[in-house]
Amino acid sequence: MTKIFETPLYPYERGPDQDATAPARHPVIVVGAGPIGLAAAIDLAQHDVPVVVLDENDRVSWGSRAVCYAKRALDIFDRLGCGEPMVAHGVTWNIGKVFRDTRQIYQFDLLPEAGHKRPAFINLQQYHLEHALVARLRDLQGEGRPIELRGRNRVTGIEPAADGVRLTVDTPGGPYTLDADWLIACDGALSPVRAMLGLDFVGRVFEDNFLIADVIMDAQFPTERWFWFDPPFNRGQSALLHKQPDRVWRIDLQLGWDVDKEAEKRPENVIPRLKAMLGEDVAFELEWVSVYTFQCRRMERFRHGRVLFAGDAAHQVSPFGARGANSGVQDTDNLCWKLAMVLAGTAPDTLLDSYDAERIPAADENILNSTRATDFITPKSPVSRLFRDAVLDLSERAPFARPLVNSGRLSVPAVYDGSPLNGPDDPALPVRTRPGASAANAPVADGWLLDRLDGRFHLLTLDADAPDALVIGGIPVTRLALSSADDRSGALAARYLGEAPSAVTLIRPDQHIAARWQTYDEPSVRAAVARATARA
Repeated sequence: MTKIFETPLYPYERGPDQDATAPARHPVIVVGAGPIGLAAAIDLAQHDVPVVVLDENDRVSWGSRAVCYAKRALDIFDRLGCGEPMVAHGVTWNIGKVFRDTRQIYQFDLLPEAGHKRPAFINLQQYHLEHALVARLRDLQGEGRPIELRGRNRVTGIEPAADGVRLTVDTPGGPYTLDADWLIACDGALSPVRAMLGLDFVGRVFEDNFLIADVIMDAQFPTERWFWFDPPFNRGQSALLHKQPDRVWRIDLQLGWDVDKEAEKRPENVIPRLKAMLGEDVAFELEWVSVYTFQCRRMERFRHGRVLFAGDAAHQVSPFGARGANSGVQDTDNLCWKLAMVLAGTAPDTLLDSYDAERIPAADENILNSTRATDFITPKSPVSRLFRDAVLDLSERAPFARPLVNSGRLSVPAVYDGSPLNGPDDPALPVRTRPGASAANAPVADGWLLDRLDGRFHLLTLDADAPDALVIGGIPVTRLALSSADDRSGALAARYLGEAPSAVTLIRPDQHIAARWQTYDEPSVRAAVARATARA
């Protein structure tokens, strides 16, 4: 049977730009058609920004690669119009279990409260995610949105200028030149764009190797995240097991530092390792195998004039905690509405400086958590190992020690505390929806709160009066008026009102809170919108 990743999904086609007498100019070019590049392009197209995606491949990625998608990323994919097929095909899970040897130390629930549309996590092979994103891109093209995906278009040269970027692009039909007002580099951890600009990462490279195997099998393991310290099938190392769709299971096995990576990927070496884990009588076949050495590093800045970096091109973390793709999707969620406003002339160029101001601290938080997890999982000194083993010993019988067990602090939404875009806050309102936080979903009378937030500025009023619509500096602000009668479960009041009698919340196009008050005050709202768009 032909696999999704074996078939060209966006094959090369010669286009008019290749025969133009002068380089064609586009408002935005995105380099890279992985999950981050496709998400950026879809977001921009939904803002009616013309965008061209260039990718050196012509099909979705091979192997599961990024596999775990957190609730915040799913909320973003819902806004992009492709969350439903992802969740429908993905494997939903909330429970994780941690083992030492063969003994379970403890388990955790990542979504202990009700009142959310999406689960804490789904598992879905990256090729299925990319397929859903390309399908959404095709839908937008069918609607007449200005979005284009060019396969087998490899960027080989870049010349930045004050007012844009010139690209040299190689294709099966020969090279050609393109100009862009803005370039978004989503071309992965090895980022040719970053290399061509002479830019690099700062941070740590960890001295360890892990084997990833996508295994097709029928197994009775529950739909949970299982992590082992020092299992009998991989003594002195760690292991991870995840269920994916289509009878595929993701297995990560720690190998150690001094290994022959090419030899470790050979089936004759992989299969005995898997049989030791799964049992000699378990039938399976290999779909994909890789060996990786991970890093916790980032660029010093994500914006370089008219070139903007997102996802793995901007920052890298270890895979423990599912922070790579999830943080990359949050990058584009933060960036694209700002770029759309700059292109529309409703915000100054300086609004894009807040991309660095908000996403670099988010990257640092991910790197910190990822580094701590890696240091716990792979201690590099006798003292570190002694501490790790003592924590594991205690955690089997002492609940206070279990929060210290670090098998990967799983991805959580970034909160932009201290952002220059944040406006006033009323401290009587719940802290979880403070300025800088992403809006918490809740069931309302006609569905879900976040489904009512459509990529524009909104004024959410709960039991408060306000105008139905405002235009502030050319920016429309739409009121979303709700009341206690719309609160189906009490979650809306718990997340936005607390003990206050009313609340007015200004929500940005990326569903992050910009400011909030107990009652409507027009001068303050106008000032907050100006601040949130870098016009104050």
